[in-house]
Amino acid sequence: MGELIGLAAVVLIFGIPLLAIWTSHQQKIAKMQVESTAENTAEKAAQYATQIQRLEDRMQVLERIVTDKGYDVATQIEALRDARSHDEAAGTALDFDRKERA
Repeated sequence: MGELIGLAAVVLIFGIPLLAIWTSHQQKIAKMQVESTAENTAEKAAQYATQIQRLEDRMQVLERIVTDKGYDVATQIEALRDARSHDEAAGTALDFDRKERA
């Protein structure tokens, strides 16, 4: 019985400090993981903010195009495209592959 008490004392003497060291190490690892996750999250948030800003800028441009007189120009361009596709469907062939020689 005395040997068992001696063994328990040795285990406690060495085990408690080892447990404290291991717990401290685990806390440091957890802290590093949280910091890494926070940095990644902040970086992604910045990327999303930049992308949202670009999309908002594009939307403003599109709104200006629709509300300005330039919309009439866009409508005319689309009408010309429709006319061209109608001509192509009717059999008017345009030879884009042939290059002019100077």
